[in-house]
Amino acid sequence: MIQLNLPPYAHRISQENDRMLIYDDIRRRYVALTPEEWVRQHFVHYLTEELGYPATLIRNEAQLQIDRRTKRCDTVIYDTQLRPIVLCEYKAPSVSLSQKTMDQILRYNYIFRVPLLLLSNGVQHTACFVDYTQNSYRFLPEIPTFKELTTIIHTNN
Repeated sequence: MIQLNLPPYAHRISQENDRMLIYDDIRRRYVALTPEEWVRQHFVHYLTEELGYPATLIRNEAQLQIDRRTKRCDTVIYDTQLRPIVLCEYKAPSVSLSQKTMDQILRYNYIFRVPLLLLSNGVQHTACFVDYTQNSYRFLPEIPTFKELTTIIHTNN
């Protein structure tokens, strides 16, 4: 797998027939090791180990309904009251983050209405704060820690 712009972690990889698998600590099972999954696992470990996001408040592959179609959001992070506060969208390292990627996570956010959107292809990362009072969003210079984010949310409510 490609080297990412994320801290390494002690990942567990297995092989089942011709498929490579990686252990997902959040889902507590092995999942297919795709380039996007490689990014997801590294990014979630970065969030939990470096930025203090509690693993118990993270859900990978969260299902949602958009126009009677079932979609899957890559990662949803909840606050301690189990309200969604972060949506994450991952792409393979070979896929650049674009307006199309932003549009995808904004469509998902129409359902969740979270204050923080995170996009990553493992090489580039984008953090975007959504301001519902101004009906706008602004890009942040870095991804906030869990504590910083919850402080921002409290201050804006």
